[in-house]
Amino acid sequence: MDLGVSGLASGFDWRGLIDQLSDVERLPQRRLRSEQSAALNRNNAYSTIKTQLSVLKNRTDSLQKPTFFDSRSVASADPTTGTASVNSGAALGSYSFNVTQMATAAKKQGSLNVGAELSPTNSVSAVTVGGAGFSSPITNGNFTVNGVQIAIATTDTLQEVFDRINTSTGGDVTASYSTSTDAISLTSTSGEIVLGSATDSSNFLGITRLFNNGTSTISSTSALGGAKVTGLLPSANLVVPVSDGGAGAGKLKINGVEITFSISADSLQNVMDRINSSAAGVNAAYDPVNDRFSLTNKTTGDVGVSLEDVSGNFLAATGLISGSSSLERGKDILYTINGGPTQTGRSNTVGSDSSGITGLTFNSLKLGTSLVSISVDRSQIRTVIQNFIDDYNKTQTTIDGLTASSTSAAGKVTAGLLASDSEVSDIAGKLRTISFNQTSGLSGVFKSLSQIGIDSSGTSNDLTVKDSAALDAAINDNLADLKSLFSDPTYGIATRLSTYFDATIGDGGTVIDRQDALLKQSSEVDTQVIDLERRVQSNRQRLIDSFVQMETAQQQINQQMKFLQQRFSSTPS
Repeated sequence: MDLGVSGLASGFDWRGLIDQLSDVERLPQRRLRSEQSAALNRNNAYSTIKTQLSVLKNRTDSLQKPTFFDSRSVASADPTTGTASVNSGAALGSYSFNVTQMATAAKKQGSLNVGAELSPTNSVSAVTVGGAGFSSPITNGNFTVNGVQIAIATTDTLQEVFDRINTSTGGDVTASYSTSTDAISLTSTSGEIVLGSATDSSNFLGITRLFNNGTSTISSTSALGGAKVTGLLPSANLVVPVSDGGAGAGKLKINGVEITFSISADSLQNVMDRINSSAAGVNAAYDPVNDRFSLTNKTTGDVGVSLEDVSGNFLAATGLISGSSSLERGKDILYTINGGPTQTGRSNTVGSDSSGITGLTFNSLKLGTSLVSISVDRSQIRTVIQNFIDDYNKTQTTIDGLTASSTSAAGKVTAGLLASDSEVSDIAGKLRTISFNQTSGLSGVFKSLSQIGIDSSGTSNDLTVKDSAALDAAINDNLADLKSLFSDPTYGIATRLSTYFDATIGDGGTVIDRQDALLKQSSEVDTQVIDLERRVQSNRQRLIDSFVQMETAQQQINQQMKFLQQRFSSTPS
């Protein structure tokens, strides 16, 4: 028999009694948890204040910087000719930029016709359409000659295509290939040849560069053999095969930057992509029309391109360092400022190092004259001051909401979360004192915000612009004294507020210390609750043990009573 079951022997539900006694014993824990919840709520309230103070600090940090009041705006009379940007402190004034030459990039042009011809002989009976050395692949489909559609497949030989042209036109048009010109020719015995139709589905005529000319003879407008940029390097169809020097260790240098390649792993496009993404400062490209490679500087100006085959012959095979390659020199920008002497620079973006105008950057878009005007950015100064006022008021409203008491319709008074925290009220008062009080240490004419039209709302700690004209006059006519009012290194309003913020929300500040204390209080409650619960469990177990002993004794009594009843009931009368 399980004597731990409540009342099994005694009939008394002692476990329910123990649960009630334990619940009563936990009353101190519930009070502690309530205090802990209040502490955490207050900590969250302090976090809200800290966040708003941080926002306000960012505003005052801007106003504290003396360079902020040197903010500049710049305007271009003709933004299509040139635009400009300006830094704080740039010299005020107007500057007329007259650009007579735009900067361009240098370009290294490789040799023409670096691709091998379609066939080493005039015979193309062994040259398939798909395997020929065209710079771009020919697609399956059909094309039209003299109104007759002719089918073509990449598995056809060029001779089969030529024969099909002749058969389809009734023997009128004859096609041939010349290895000396690397071109295909079409000749008609009856007159003008007309190529193509709106329903052509193959690009044969375009890839072979056969275009109508109004005569009975049409030939490819340029050599047809070209480099294949997508296959592996050994199948690139170049006149000079690419070598990597063995073991896949090809290497070249462009402007001193090493580029590696392997003929067993790379295509021409792979190597060009590697060049373009490197620090060599050039863009590599292939021109299939002229069958040549080029390297174009990513920056403008009259500078060259340095090339070297280190291991292998990639640059030589692509014609970039052959005797017939050429350098199209870039151009420097040529310009004058306010009719002065001609100046030069590498880029169409003219900085102070070129123009000599500190803080101004001019971006030329085309030839012509651009009038650039630099002025004080008064609108930005006004905006930042207004933002300061707005966030100052938000801070005071936040503090009021957390400290003020409210009364319900039934007359119940509810105190704010931080109503009893004098530190919070001190923050509101200190902010008001620093912002409103007159400062005698300032050298300018402005000693307080009220002198520039900013004053109290009259019913709260809020700031408001009561005299907008006075604020505009301070910004427009007396910027130096306005700058002193906010950013004087000792007495400026923003300077003193920033110092106060460091003392409240900075490391070791009063708000931080208060939050640390509340978190510590919460942590201590956890420890106390654990200790109290341990005591509750100990007392609970002691009561359980006692009642189990009672149940044991009761069971023994019940057994003895049953024995006696059985003995007396069985005794003869």
